[in-house]
This record gives sequence, structure tokens and C-alpha cells, in this order.
Amino acid sequence: MIGIYVISIAFMLIGWLVSMQLKRKFKQYSEVTIGTGMSGKEIAERMLHDNGINDVKVLSVEGQLTDHYNPLDKTVNLSHDVYYGRSAAAAAVSAHECGHAVQHATAYTWLQMRSALVPVVSFGSKWVQWVLLGGILMVNTFPSLLLIGIVMFGVITLFSFVTLPVEFDASKRAMVWLETNRIANPQELTMSKDALWWAAMTYVVAALSALATLAYYIMVYMGRRD
Repeated sequence: MIGIYVISIAFMLIGWLVSMQLKRKFKQYSEVTIGTGMSGKEIAERMLHDNGINDVKVLSVEGQLTDHYNPLDKTVNLSHDVYYGRSAAAAAVSAHECGHAVQHATAYTWLQMRSALVPVVSFGSKWVQWVLLGGILMVNTFPSLLLIGIVMFGVITLFSFVTLPVEFDASKRAMVWLETNRIANPQELTMSKDALWWAAMTYVVAALSALATLAYYIMVYMGRRD
């Protein structure tokens, strides 16, 4: 059991450092007003329009870095600072979330795969820790329980990795659109790209953490078999 604590603490520390860097970058680039003076809301609406998407609403939501695209009700949800902001950070985030809307509209394969996994992951997330804990405690008497937990956590790990191309592709679409339409100048584009890169790193850390945890449980199971 010590091994899993070491893994968890290590990745919690890494995740915290990445999160702090993301917040620092967002704060820094939020103070840089883009030359066009467009707000996040205006950028989102224009990007959607330019991609022929007319059934997606742009909404303001509470919180910081709570921006997301909801495929169920087709809404681009932007935090207050992004929705009303006219900065390089706001431009990056609003365009990124619209990138997900474009993925949805064009049936992007990785997004479809991710969406298909959501119900399974939502169910598994509620029980997997208890199944794994029980599996560890009963590894010598009922090893099959640990195997079930490994399969469940394997699906969650798969979900984490499927999320990566979805996030990177959304950022790529955002940057191409921002540059092509001259929404931001080269310096502002560099800032926007940097902000999105650090946001993507939070998903990378989460995926690697899940993989390391999965590997640990597999080793415990294989050790029991040996």
C-alpha cells in the first residue's frame, strides 16, 4: 500500500506545480489586452459563426478556469474573466472551447470516443476506489476482485489518454483560427499558445498519474499470481 501513496503524493505535487504555473500564466496574459479589443464572448461567437455553427450558445459561468464546452446542451461556457475579458488569455480560452464545438460539429473521432466512454467512466469512478481497496485487502483470498478493479481503472486511464488528443486538437484549431483571422498579433498569439500549453499539461499529468497507478495495481496482482 505504501507504493500507491508514494505515486499519489508525487503526482499530486506535480499536478499542483503545473496548476500553479497555469494560474500564473493566465493571470499574466490576462493583463495583456489584444489589439482587436474583442471580448471572449465576441471571439467565441465569431469563431462559431465562421465554422457554420449556429446552434451553440455562448454563456458566462461562475468560477475561475471553469471554462468548458457541453456537448449535451451545445453551450460554450466561459468563466467571467474569459467571457468579458479582452486579453490574450481570454482569446486563447474562448477559442479553445469553441474548438471543442467544432470537433462536435464535425464528428471528430477522438471526441466521439471520449463521449462514448463518459457513462462508463462516470459509473466506474464512483466505485473503483472501493473495489481496488477491497481487492488489495483480499488479494490473497479473492484476487479476482482486484482484477475487476484493475479493469475498471483501466477504462478510466484510457479515458484520460483519449482526452489528450481532444484537448491538443482543440488548441490547434483555436490557434489556427486566431492567426488566420488576425484576431491577435504574433506576440499575443505566442502568449495564447503558451497559456493553452500549460492548460494541456494538466491533462497530461492526470493521464500519467492514472497510468502509474494502474501499473502499480497490475504489479500487485501479478505478484500475487507469482
